[in-house]
Amino acid sequence: MGLFDETNTKTPEQKQAILDKVRLPEDWKTALADELTSANMDNLRAFLKEEYQSQNSIYPPAHLMFNAFNLTPLSQVKVVILGQDPYHRPGQAMGLSFSVPKAIPKPPSLNNVLKEMADDIGTQHSAHGDLTHWAQEGVLLLNSSLTVKEGEPNSHQNKGWEQFTDAVIDVVNEQTEHTVFILWGSKAQKKGKYIDTDKHLILTAVHPSPLAANRGGFFGSKPFSKTNDYLSQHGQTPIDWQLPQ
Repeated sequence: MGLFDETNTKTPEQKQAILDKVRLPEDWKTALADELTSANMDNLRAFLKEEYQSQNSIYPPAHLMFNAFNLTPLSQVKVVILGQDPYHRPGQAMGLSFSVPKAIPKPPSLNNVLKEMADDIGTQHSAHGDLTHWAQEGVLLLNSSLTVKEGEPNSHQNKGWEQFTDAVIDVVNEQTEHTVFILWGSKAQKKGKYIDTDKHLILTAVHPSPLAANRGGFFGSKPFSKTNDYLSQHGQTPIDWQLPQ
């Protein structure tokens, strides 16, 4: 069977048995049930099991793979920030796009994001890059691929994650109202091409990586204030972007 063979003859009982093993909030599990029980995910699970059992270091740790969903249930999503794949150095990846644990130095892209935030809405400088607070505020920090091999960016591309995260974006697009999608860089923007702009706001800019951001177009794009203005206009509580120290 090929990696993307979509033949799926599972019975309802077999599908439920799979869903019972998935550690996700119930609203995500229900909304993503078809994808979670698909042949694509069967193949992706087999690939990941082999990778995590190999001599390779895979990030994030398996228990943090779905961290973004566990911290931000579907019912709480107000904003989606889309990244590419997890950080690929030891200790960095924590299952949230752009985020690193408090003890880990902030990567350059995240530094630029936090600088733009301070310039945009006047937040205090953060000594750390742990964005868990954003996730708890309703910001889905989603990567296109949820895993990566140490030292090899994009190493888990085209293994099935893209189809899964496309399904996630479709669910947010269809089942939420007035959500803000923040898409930095061309890859994120392509992934968001089917978002309904009559229902949601899309904010785009170049990627915050130093190479792209320093050419212009990221700094001064004001995604944080624009997000909160839009949420307020549609009767939602704005995001508290200030990271607790």
